[in-house]
Amino acid sequence: MSRFHLAQINVARALAPLDDPRLAGFVERLDDINALADGSPGFVWRLQSDSGNATDIQVSDDPKLIVNMSVWEDLEALFAYVYRSDHLQVMAQRRQWFEKPTGAFMALWWLPAGELPSAAEGMRRLAILDHKGPTSEAFTFKAPFDAAGQPIDRGALVRQVEPCA
Repeated sequence: MSRFHLAQINVARALAPLDDPRLAGFVERLDDINALADGSPGFVWRLQSDSGNATDIQVSDDPKLIVNMSVWEDLEALFAYVYRSDHLQVMAQRRQWFEKPTGAFMALWWLPAGELPSAAEGMRRLAILDHKGPTSEAFTFKAPFDAAGQPIDRGALVRQVEPCA
């Protein structure tokens, strides 16, 4: 077992409140996509409230800002879930439901296995990414780092993850 796990946060500002018909497609898929994550190889944990998701967890003064956080065994497992599963179909529709981000909207970082990040820690990592760009403290799939803090060849990451069937 690895001594480190990969944490991720992503945020999005909804075009309307969650109960607005314009977000119906997103809301309808939310439970399925969360269940897909929960059952994916390498999944460890995801942020959720009593509702079973994180859409009602406030991370800022903006009620339309939605947060998603999870922890994975490694970068390859998260990459496979994001880009090689049905999650990709939902992600491709995001502009129907969410504003185009103006800053960092997703950050990755390593944490000791067994630790779980707080939403505040995730927001701090987004701020680091916005301020410094990709570093071992906060990075992206386009500029990944390993748990030792060394940059990873993104092409090697993509080749390691098998395409979906």
